[in-house]
Amino acid sequence: MKTIHLNVQKREEIGTSGAKKVRAEGLVPGVFYAENEEPVAVVAKANELQKVVGSAGTSALVDMELDGKTTKILFKEIQEHPFKNQLVHFDAYGVNLKEKIKLFIPVVLENRDEIHAQPSVLLQLLEEVEVECLPTSLPSEAVVDVQNMEIGDTVTVADLDVSSIEGIEVLSEADEAVASLQEPREEEIDEEDDADAADVPTVEETEDEDEE
Repeated sequence: MKTIHLNVQKREEIGTSGAKKVRAEGLVPGVFYAENEEPVAVVAKANELQKVVGSAGTSALVDMELDGKTTKILFKEIQEHPFKNQLVHFDAYGVNLKEKIKLFIPVVLENRDEIHAQPSVLLQLLEEVEVECLPTSLPSEAVVDVQNMEIGDTVTVADLDVSSIEGIEVLSEADEAVASLQEPREEEIDEEDDADAADVPTVEETEDEDEE
């Protein structure tokens, strides 16, 4: 598994005014939480954090370096600007590598654009599954290959790759549907509306009635 790195520094500016100031400098404010320690206000370079978040999301371990010390962390919350493509705040939690953690990870439908059965419509019914494992065994996603699905097939949590990986317990129900493959539905024509439209007289018909 590829190692993801993030460099952060302690920040002195706190509160709303402090957050605005560091953002103006191209930094993103955040808080680092570690077990049995006081939370630490930190900042990260905006462009670097954007890349790390894009790779790790909230379900992959990140090596965070602070004051020369590297700690394994998970992002707990990442706040984005409502209409700009910018991160405005993050919460990072230190991870104890010897303790199991529970986490939701995203479901990925592999080869969804290469399904053999065509025409067809693939419906994704589940976006995340909950797993429990040691941080060192944490998968970043739960994958199932849908290329060979047939019309009417449904894949479940039990079909995800994480369900058969030793050291990972999937807490979501094994028979919960993840995706199904269906025939495309043709657009139905509302015959009743067409009949109603036919009953409405044309301009020409209306003029003929007036002349009578």
